[in-house]
Order: sequence, then C-alpha cells, then structure tokens
Amino acid sequence: MDINQQIQMLVQQAPQYGASAREVEAIAPALITVADRLKHPEYYVLQTLDQNWVMTVLHHPNESEVTKNVLSVFPTLEDAKTNANEFDNAHVIAVPVPVIHILFQMLAMEPLNSTIFFEQPREFNTGVEVTRTDLLELVQISLQTVRSRTPTDIA
Repeated sequence: MDINQQIQMLVQQAPQYGASAREVEAIAPALITVADRLKHPEYYVLQTLDQNWVMTVLHHPNESEVTKNVLSVFPTLEDAKTNANEFDNAHVIAVPVPVIHILFQMLAMEPLNSTIFFEQPREFNTGVEVTRTDLLELVQISLQTVRSRTPTDIA
C-alpha cells in the first residue's frame, strides 16, 4: 500500500482514533513529508499481546539520569523477531504497521521521544531517527497552513 493509500485509510479510520477525517487530512502533509524520507511503506513493530507497542528506555552513557523513550521499527519480520528475542517476555510479537500509521500514533504516544526506523535488513547499528518533537512541529506547520487558507469571514 503506497503512502497516499495509507493516508486515505487513516482518514477513513480517523473516528476510531478519536479524530475527524478533516483533522487527519489537515495533518497529512506533515505525515507524508516524514514518510517520504523513509525507505519502506510498512515496518514491523514489537507489541505486547494486549497491543501496546514496546518502547525501550535508553540511558545517556555519561549521565545516567538522562533517559530517552524510543520505539524501534524494523524493515523485515526476521529483524523484528531477532530484536523480540532480547525481551524476557514471551508475549512480545511483531506486527506489520503502515508507516503513516506509525507516524500518526507517535503523535499520541506522550512518553515517546523518538522512533528509530531501521532501514536495512540485519543492520541494527544505524537507523533514521524521527523525534516526536520534530513531527509535532511539522504538524503545527501543516495546521497553520490549513488555517491560513480557511476564509475567516464566511458570512
């Protein structure tokens, strides 16, 4: 499914996420901007059996009190399974999720600082980091653009 199809699916599903189709359409340019920088239309996300996405807490190497909550997503099922083995919990599974849905969910995941999109199979040392803050800033720009095009005097 390409990016535009993913946006249309998200627009249709908006009410189940507590948003309107119009709101999703307004932020779509921000989601597309980020998704276009990534290599894959879908990634595998680790989640628990109760459908919570698995985040990792990273600690700064020199300042142990500095932490970062990260979601890691993988280009292949095999990569996700390899990383799922790092968890003691046998209740972690890998599920495919369209990239647009991952980005949209990032907006609501308040403890999340960033998502690491691993782009190359079996390469876990490098990935593309998308911070939640940067994504929120792009969404704000999209919303401002929509507001500036909306007539203020409708009467």
